[in-house]
Amino acid sequence: MRRKPILPAFLLLLCCSLQTLAQEEKPDHDTTYYISLADQMLTRFYFSRKYTNLELGAPKGEDRLIYRPNTTLNMGVGATYRSLTLNLAYGFPFLNRNEEKGKTRYLDLQSHIYTRKWSYDFWGQFYKGYYMKRSAIDGGSGYYLRPDMGVTLLGVSAYNIVGHERFSYRAAFVQNERQLKSAGSWLLGAEIYYGRATADSALVPGAVKDRFSQREVERVRFLDIGPGGGYAYNWVIRNDFFLGMAATINLNIGFVREITPADSRERLGFSPNFIYRATGGYNSERWMASLSLVGNRVSARGSSSSYNYIFSTGNYRATLAYRFKPGRRLKKYLAPVDKLLN
Repeated sequence: MRRKPILPAFLLLLCCSLQTLAQEEKPDHDTTYYISLADQMLTRFYFSRKYTNLELGAPKGEDRLIYRPNTTLNMGVGATYRSLTLNLAYGFPFLNRNEEKGKTRYLDLQSHIYTRKWSYDFWGQFYKGYYMKRSAIDGGSGYYLRPDMGVTLLGVSAYNIVGHERFSYRAAFVQNERQLKSAGSWLLGAEIYYGRATADSALVPGAVKDRFSQREVERVRFLDIGPGGGYAYNWVIRNDFFLGMAATINLNIGFVREITPADSRERLGFSPNFIYRATGGYNSERWMASLSLVGNRVSARGSSSSYNYIFSTGNYRATLAYRFKPGRRLKKYLAPVDKLLN
């Protein structure tokens, strides 16, 4: 029996393996526009403040009524390695001395995840205790407190980064990538939200209730869902300085229920929503410093008037970070992360 030649078969297998390896290692983006720094450890020190405001739309000539929570300014530390980020922060008393604004109990679970081709936003806000500037009611000084008022907002949005080959969300907001040349991208996606605002009495203060058609409303609930689109852009200034901005608009269909002591009213209609992001700062091979804001504006149009209830939520952050390659000892502890994410 004639034996088949082993060497040609081995060479063929080797060529196929090298071709497959080359395909796997081929970057999925244009490296002249941005580079990945995922193999480096990014450590950060930061200050942040989260918020979820409630605005009541007003008739022409009147100011909106804006309820704000008395949230804490938090100081924290964190680290990012590959696509894994861990942050720990606390609102120390010496940073927060605003007792005149009342007390707010809250749990804010905002999360913004940026992959190469998608951005995801998760919103889970649970707030109790609000205040309003008294000047908006009677022109006086100080604050009008509503410890009985609560706001809940749950939602998720997902957007495809159409131009991900040249534009990096991570470079602007996570810094585990670095934008080398200015570029932008269209964003296409959708979102869904559920929210409510409740109080023991009318949401509108008694001193101005005659001016607002929502004067009897004590609770509002809504459900929004719909598609959206927008645009994002990163400017690179003199290599190491950057400015990033993004905005999306959603044309949602919303179901709203307003509840008064006497009855409840429902309405189905269009409710345009916005998500906006802005950041800027310095990003070199080792050091990074930035200011950033990620915000959301969700509207619900009630049946009692043509004026919206607006849930505005967001997160301000100031960050100082340092980037380095893990040494042999640290890599040993990071091995499970490498295995999980590779």
